[in-house]
Amino acid sequence: MVRIVSFLPSTTEIVCDLGLSEQLLGVTIECNWPADVQAGREIVVATFTDPSMSPGEIDAVVRQRVAAGLDLYTLDDEALARCAPDLILSQDLCRVCAVASGDVEAAVARLNCSAEVIQIDPQTLDEVIDSIETIADAAGVTARGREFTATLRARLDVVAQRVAGRRRSNVFVLEWVDPPFGAGHWVPDIVARAGGRAVLARPGERSIGVTWQDIADAQPEVVIVAPCGYNLDQAERQARDVMAHLPSRAEVWAIDADAVMVRPGPRLIEGVEALAAVLHAVTAPPPHLVRRVR
Repeated sequence: MVRIVSFLPSTTEIVCDLGLSEQLLGVTIECNWPADVQAGREIVVATFTDPSMSPGEIDAVVRQRVAAGLDLYTLDDEALARCAPDLILSQDLCRVCAVASGDVEAAVARLNCSAEVIQIDPQTLDEVIDSIETIADAAGVTARGREFTATLRARLDVVAQRVAGRRRSNVFVLEWVDPPFGAGHWVPDIVARAGGRAVLARPGERSIGVTWQDIADAQPEVVIVAPCGYNLDQAERQARDVMAHLPSRAEVWAIDADAVMVRPGPRLIEGVEALAAVLHAVTAPPPHLVRRVR
């Protein structure tokens, strides 16, 4: 049995979806899906944020710590040692999102641990699906991984059939509200697969800051407020906070970004399905994932 430690909420979800939850010994403080995933497991990484911080405060702290060369996450060597892992799932995609793989490898060396450290760094939606197969291979459940990803691709095919030939609206995804950021990495793919046209987006690349005037000039017909690290209720509150800055003619929707937009895991397929419902009414928009604000 492969003993697994996950340093990413997304890989925690993947491990559990592959039926490997009993082999998952360590997770991060930000891992919250499945809902009880922290119970009985070591918390190997703590974060610098707390629930009382506003988006602007978080951005300021991140900029200060990065400029000073300080870590954004704290790796607990003792908790990691207690896990005695064979496989560690890490990343180098975003230092703001999780502990970097170099820090993990340094901890492994300090602890004289023989675990295999795998970086999971997808840039596109297809690469997210491929990463599930990579984890399945490393955990020794290759066939299970292929079966699971086949179901995800089949769901994308269903959406593609439903939105084929329909008019594509201009869609702006607001990934952070203070300061505003547009969408990057796999998020533009989600918009495209759902039958929209992503504006102020960088497919397969890091998201970057934009201005409220940039957003107005892009003339989005639909704005999706999807702040990284926040759930649906929090996204709705932030959408209302910035409503005055958004183009008056655009529909504004809040989405559970943590669940279905910003974490590169299996639930991104739900994000495609939910956004297709918003843009084309192919099904009713799922109320637990999206909510119209204006």
